[in-house]
Amino acid sequence: MRISIFPLTGAILYPGLQLPLHIFEPRYQAMIKDALARDRRIGMIQPRLSLKGTRAEEGAPLYQIGCLGKIGEVEALEDGRFNVMLEGIARFRMLRELEAATPFRQIEAELIEDASGQALSPVERACFEREARRFADAQGYAVDWEAVTRLDDESLIDGVSQIAPFDAAAKQALLEADDLAARCELLVQLMQFFGRRDSDEGRITLQ
Repeated sequence: MRISIFPLTGAILYPGLQLPLHIFEPRYQAMIKDALARDRRIGMIQPRLSLKGTRAEEGAPLYQIGCLGKIGEVEALEDGRFNVMLEGIARFRMLRELEAATPFRQIEAELIEDASGQALSPVERACFEREARRFADAQGYAVDWEAVTRLDDESLIDGVSQIAPFDAAAKQALLEADDLAARCELLVQLMQFFGRRDSDEGRITLQ
């Protein structure tokens, strides 16, 4: 299928979850208008970063895996900007980038058929919650753990993967995980890896 894409470093969407977006660049304003006139669908995908810095260059190559989203709530501002809520539909695999006359990029992609209703074993769930508590305590996060225990496995693991304060490559690896158990295992490893604090500035470090 043909997908209009929004390449944005660090912005990850999962099926069944939502991602708020503030659209201010003219080319992406055009993309939102085009999507609203058609099927309300756009794809979120990360550009690959250059070796020199933390920002992707214009027209940077793309990762292969992204997530198709459907525009839900829309707030059109007077100056042409949009606030939208994007609802995740399905992961996709990019096949090739298309030559397009539009100001926004377009790709040919195939949807990935993820199994529905995936669940963790009690041991996997307990291991994740234990590591998540350690990570949150180390980073000084306030978490409603009672609410966490009420979440189903998919909402919990995918939700944490989407908002976790990891770097772009780590978040991409989570998105590319084959199934929920693999994503959970990787998430635990990343929390352990990124979980130490810089004693001076409180930043997540790789040390």
